[in-house]
Amino acid sequence: MNKDTKFLIIGLGLMGGSYAYALSKRGYHVSALDINPDATTYAKKHHIIEAGAVFDEELIHQADVVFFGLYPNTMIEWIQSYHHHFKSGCLISDVAGVKCSIVEQCQALLKEDDVEFIASHPMAGKEVSGVTYANDEMFRQANFIITPTDANTKEAIDFLKTFAQELEFANISILTPQKHDEMIGYVSQLTHAIAISLMNANDNKELVHYTGDSFRDLTRIARINEKLWSELFLLNKENLIREIDDFEAALNILKHALIKQDEECLQSLMIQSTTRRKWFDK
Repeated sequence: MNKDTKFLIIGLGLMGGSYAYALSKRGYHVSALDINPDATTYAKKHHIIEAGAVFDEELIHQADVVFFGLYPNTMIEWIQSYHHHFKSGCLISDVAGVKCSIVEQCQALLKEDDVEFIASHPMAGKEVSGVTYANDEMFRQANFIITPTDANTKEAIDFLKTFAQELEFANISILTPQKHDEMIGYVSQLTHAIAISLMNANDNKELVHYTGDSFRDLTRIARINEKLWSELFLLNKENLIREIDDFEAALNILKHALIKQDEECLQSLMIQSTTRRKWFDK
């Protein structure tokens, strides 16, 4: 990875746009493709990219590194249609929140093209969408996960490590796609499912006048992109269903402690949760 490396971002949403913003800010060559011409127009006007289009064979063929900022199923469809435009030696990665359902498909589609697909996942984001909200602040103190398979090279893994370091991610981890999806089912998808359920459990509009920060914090992520997250939930449904079952079991322990007036059990649960939450303090 050097200043001559040509990056192509396919999908200028919040994450793809923020990758483009961060790379351009650091002096790299960045182009982009997006189905919405307003996105590339905005990105060029604000110097987030050098060039952009809805589709451009030359931009694809020039790219040394491609990052997909598309929804998982859309990314697979895009690769199926246009993979022959990638140049030999191109390195391809993504930002998708699931891996098992896409990694092998992408690698199989690209096997004959002398390009390498290595999946990665920036654990960063906001409750907004689009390149107009692009920034690189969200990467600082965030985690970056690389999910290689046996088909990936050490050089590709090292490249993504360098990329993550350049964008100032605080922690870089390497997981198998399977371990990634197990982990993400708990720390990301379950938390979103809980936030969604909290907001759907009560339709009293007057609550906004009475609530405190705890409710706002717990439900911040309930303001959600329904198309993306329903796709992510379904692509990882086995892991998510298991996590929901485990959460229901934990909630029932607390519920039964209340029913039995078991103050000792309640306090024990709270002590344990406080201890475990300290692991996440930065």
